[in-house]
Amino acid sequence: MLDLLNTYIKSEKLFDSSDKILLTVSGGIDSVAMCELFHKAGLQFGIAHCNFQLRAEESEADETFVEALAEKYNVRFHSVAFDTLSYSKKNKLSIQQAARELRYKWFEEIRSQFNYHFIATAHHRDDSVETFFINLIRGTGISGLHGILPKQGKIIRPLLFSFKEELILFSKKNKLKHREDSSNGSDKYLRNKIRQQLIPLLEELNPKISRTIIDDMKRLGNVEKIYKKEISGKRKKVVSEDMNLITVSIKELKRLNPIEPYLFEYLNVYGFNSSSIEEIIASFDEQSGKQFFSATHRLIKDREHLIIEPIGIKKTAEPKEKQKKHSIKKSQKKVTIEDLEILFGTKKKLEHILNKKSNCANIDYDKLIFPLEIRKWEKGDTFYPLGMRGKKKLSDFFIDKKLSLSQKEKIWLLTSNDAIVWVIGLRMDDRFKITDKTTKIYFAERV
Repeated sequence: MLDLLNTYIKSEKLFDSSDKILLTVSGGIDSVAMCELFHKAGLQFGIAHCNFQLRAEESEADETFVEALAEKYNVRFHSVAFDTLSYSKKNKLSIQQAARELRYKWFEEIRSQFNYHFIATAHHRDDSVETFFINLIRGTGISGLHGILPKQGKIIRPLLFSFKEELILFSKKNKLKHREDSSNGSDKYLRNKIRQQLIPLLEELNPKISRTIIDDMKRLGNVEKIYKKEISGKRKKVVSEDMNLITVSIKELKRLNPIEPYLFEYLNVYGFNSSSIEEIIASFDEQSGKQFFSATHRLIKDREHLIIEPIGIKKTAEPKEKQKKHSIKKSQKKVTIEDLEILFGTKKKLEHILNKKSNCANIDYDKLIFPLEIRKWEKGDTFYPLGMRGKKKLSDFFIDKKLSLSQKEKIWLLTSNDAIVWVIGLRMDDRFKITDKTTKIYFAERV
């Protein structure tokens, strides 16, 4: 077993023999075996234990047991107690998700603080097989079918060369004591159902099903490398990012065949699943404006692009009666509203200027009625675009400008006595422009 461990560490390039490793130890047979193997191999390590306070006295006894284990090996012991239930409720997570977030964040804090090179978990081959089925059931795509990876950043899994039964034999041979987690017997968790029900059923069809799947996962991992290289190679032509806004070119997508795997990989990171992808592709030839939502993002099907942004951005303009209006006094020099910041001021007219810069408005001061107001645009709004004759609906103006739904939702207006003075960042109203008769200029600049 010791030779297998050393061979695996070298073949997977997990760490150097001089590195100091933080072992995550629950007290179960897997993590206890990992401690013994590291000790026998003469490797440097410390022990970290999380008390999730979910099993009352059992949790306390686990912590005491692991602390004694650290004393046995004469290594540093790190422990923490989490209020896992409160954290899961506050963040609307399952208990398992909450525990995972809490422990990995804490492990990294300890690793960094005490200068450990890597964090080792006691995952073995059976865990990897179970993860394969979990991902298959949840539909994670090809990236979920390689099972648990030996190394991800600072996380290493040095026991992935071994099956559970081999760790049990090693523990018995070395007379290692361990703790049993009573929750492992519950079938309310998906992993336990797979372990206790699905795999035994498959073993009736193929007694070596776990070993078969391990071999298949290795092949799928190699296929994934080729697949990812192809997907990544096309991404630059298809996807562009600007701050929190992601755009996907429909034209470039249509050149790919088949579209589904490319779009799945590009959108899955934003929470869109395979069924959503099918609906999104079906919308390509439909009218623009259709929206799709994941748990974290919104996707808008525009004329030529799919536009993706975090859900925190408003989905629709507020009703008129709820629309906030921000008053601007004569003396006011600056206003900041959400993502909008505008500077105001006055100056004498030295010569006739027709300023067409979209981020700045030079306005005839005498035509304004204070206080001015800043508000979001509303359906039915009209104005007289600078340089054009006649009135135009803002909605039509936006169509001419080829603005997406997302862009339209971010449009603010500067108004005077309910008349639009400036569609901020786009166009002034012709009625308020400076002329030969202008004596004083009021300027507004978006910064």
